[in-house]
Amino acid sequence: MSAAPFIYVSGSDDYLASRLASGIWAEMTQEVADDFSVEIVNGRAGKVDEVAEAVNRFRDAVQTLGLFGGRRVVWLKDVSFLADNPMGRAEGTQKLCEDLKEILDTVNPDEAGVLISASPVDRRKRFAKYLEKTGDYRPSGGMDAKGNGVETLLAALQAECASMGVTIAQDAAQALIGKINGNTRLLVEEVRKLGTYLGKEGAEITAKLVTELTPSFGEGDFFETTEAFFSRDIDWTLAALRRHFFSGNDARPIISSLQNRNRLLIQLRSLMDGGEIEAGGRGISKPMFEKAAAKYSEFYDGLSEKSGFNVFTQNLWYMGKLVGSGKLPTLKALLDHQLDFVRAFEEIVERPNEQEEALRAMAIRCLAA
Repeated sequence: MSAAPFIYVSGSDDYLASRLASGIWAEMTQEVADDFSVEIVNGRAGKVDEVAEAVNRFRDAVQTLGLFGGRRVVWLKDVSFLADNPMGRAEGTQKLCEDLKEILDTVNPDEAGVLISASPVDRRKRFAKYLEKTGDYRPSGGMDAKGNGVETLLAALQAECASMGVTIAQDAAQALIGKINGNTRLLVEEVRKLGTYLGKEGAEITAKLVTELTPSFGEGDFFETTEAFFSRDIDWTLAALRRHFFSGNDARPIISSLQNRNRLLIQLRSLMDGGEIEAGGRGISKPMFEKAAAKYSEFYDGLSEKSGFNVFTQNLWYMGKLVGSGKLPTLKALLDHQLDFVRAFEEIVERPNEQEEALRAMAIRCLAA
């Protein structure tokens, strides 16, 4: 049992926060034999009146004595009014957070076990700082608005693999994260699906298995065709295109994905040819990459967000993987590819009913040599 007056779980991903809190809640409720001493208060609120209702219910739940005199446990679940939004910034919400602080200050952990879970949270707020400092803080992590937090997703992926009794190759893990478009719930469910498909403990989830069984979600990368193309494998590329169009998909997302990858490779190849960076068995040298970023920063003015137009905003490990996997084309070949992608786009505009044929012809022009 935690010695802090309450346990506080928060993170940028609501699924990860809820999942971590659910595990903690299961442990807390094991100590309580009386169901009447267990209460969950919904912390989701769309207006200030609903915040007031949640705070009042929480106050009653914490301060009410157990029916048989035992220890109570209370979960203020899925708090949504600590975010940096109009609801979180409202004067009424700020006042109610102060009321909630006063309630928490009176909690005796010997008499009441309190769990609070919240996502998203503006950690700059005074009340959020109070929760982290005073409570037993358990950060759940997740992807932030800029797409950061890959390490947390990798940790969640590895934990789920361990629970399934399987392992996952490093390139497969990166591929899976790219396909699920930062959605943690999808990540967990896809790992379960792949682990079930393998059917035995100790088996390994490979990149090939991910490309075959996991679709791309949302605006994620159309991984298989892009990987096949830049692996310089024409048979795999044509087969991937066939699967893509067999499912009734459109050509334009593939062209966009190819252009994005090619755009990064053009920048990487230019830096390598100029001696600005080196790529060895462990990937790209971080000091050289940072030095090049500082040297060419003026050419990327205004492109500080993660973008395919600025190679220095990308994950360094992933950039090392791009230049280290397969044969990196020459700069001329990459520039020719970019022109071929434009040509293919023009062809699908002119012949919208022959999209697969246009992309197959493009792949053959680029890879046949």
